[in-house]
Amino acid sequence: MKQWVVVVGGTNMDVVARTSSPLVPATSNPGHTRISPGGVGRNVAACLGLLGTPVRLVSAVGDDAFGDEALRVTAACGADIAAVRRAPGATGTYTAVLDDRGELVAAVSDMAIVDELQLETVHLTDAALVVLDGNLPHAQATRVVAAAADAGVPLAFEPVSVAKAARLADLVHDLFLVTPNADEIAALTGRAPADWRAAVADLHERGVEHVWLRHGAEGSWMCSRGEEPVHLPAVPATVVDVTGAGDAMLAAWVAAWLTGADPVEAARLGHRAAAATVESHHTVRPDLADAITHDTEQHPSEKGS
Repeated sequence: MKQWVVVVGGTNMDVVARTSSPLVPATSNPGHTRISPGGVGRNVAACLGLLGTPVRLVSAVGDDAFGDEALRVTAACGADIAAVRRAPGATGTYTAVLDDRGELVAAVSDMAIVDELQLETVHLTDAALVVLDGNLPHAQATRVVAAAADAGVPLAFEPVSVAKAARLADLVHDLFLVTPNADEIAALTGRAPADWRAAVADLHERGVEHVWLRHGAEGSWMCSRGEEPVHLPAVPATVVDVTGAGDAMLAAWVAAWLTGADPVEAARLGHRAAAATVESHHTVRPDLADAITHDTEQHPSEKGS
């Protein structure tokens, strides 16, 4: 039975520093730092595990203590980590600086270890969906896209960043779902960020079924081929830390879609997952399922606009 989500992407350790007062550039700022497992693919897989969705993570980590911890925590969330490769060297890191409001100021991603993810074959016989993040090298991402197409398994692509979107733009065709922000869709299509509607149309013409365009605090647009885009407002939240919010959004969307929700309904659940995540100090909130349920009970009649 095809029920598994196969997530192929990055695993790293997040090093997140948040200032305790308004950030002053080019000098030392008082604040606090936390270290916890991260990586877009890993975060999505961990969130799916917490939401009760059968999920297998395909990734690479180093043979160091960071790799040990990342795998331990991910498995504890309910994700299958048997396909994660242990490679000689250091596990990747994502170092972020947040201001006193919890908003991202700058970040550095060191994901060289993902280049060690050598995919000779991609096993998708039991897969209902593949999630690919933009951290993969082009050759390996090409292999994943081709394997999904050959197996007839829908594929969701998360660009991760502007640079990575541009690097993998030629692979973004005939996909099930793409989840960019305005800058990333510009990198995928060559259009200006403000011209996102035309960029979405370009992706539909390339055979992309659904484009879920994220606009941060302004909400998102679910754009399905042949239908009018639907705007979904962001769920109000008190921001503690924005790290991982987009990954939780995607995981909640996937979990909802697999249980029969339409794309817009799934996106509403995604926004609730994002709100729950930004209100937590955790990149992957351990009580994510309960937090989403609580928010749904608080806002049972929330509608898109």
